[in-house]
Amino acid sequence: MFSFTIAALVFGVIFLAELPDKTALASLMLGTRYRASYVFAGVAAAFLVHVALAIAAGSLLTLLPHRLLQAIVGVLFLAGAAMLLLKKDDDEEEITKPADQSFWKVSGAGFMLILVAEFGDLTQIMTANLAARYDDPVSVGVGATLGLWAVAGLGIAGGKTLMRYVPLTLITKIAALVMLALAGFSLYEAAMG
Repeated sequence: MFSFTIAALVFGVIFLAELPDKTALASLMLGTRYRASYVFAGVAAAFLVHVALAIAAGSLLTLLPHRLLQAIVGVLFLAGAAMLLLKKDDDEEEITKPADQSFWKVSGAGFMLILVAEFGDLTQIMTANLAARYDDPVSVGVGATLGLWAVAGLGIAGGKTLMRYVPLTLITKIAALVMLALAGFSLYEAAMG
């Protein structure tokens, strides 16, 4: 059964974790060069593939004993928080401009860029953790997909404006605190059984 609460929680965690990520900047760069709807179509399709892979991985984790699963999820949330707090800004990746500006070329460029850049990324790992944590693949999948799509949409439509009002370091710290809270909760459940 679909849970709006789980979907909303996952949306928030993934949205905050993805905002400071390189793919938000890549979406912004693509959106300034090409038709926004074409870029979003490719980016959205790539994120959907990543969420599906993460949900499948998270579903496999649920086969573990409950206490072990909670311990693993807690440690992975701690690692995610540490990654957010300790990461250094990457240089912007060069995005090559397709000679043809058709829907298929532009959306294909967006799809391939995100597919490669996001593979094994923090948000994909967090989505797998959340799928294992809540054992609700549909709610987690919807929340994660909408969170990723929201960041891509913001990046494509108005990322420069958002960054003027909300510092990237604040967004990163909030995302890390949310992950620390989830880690603490998971580790507490693992210890208490």
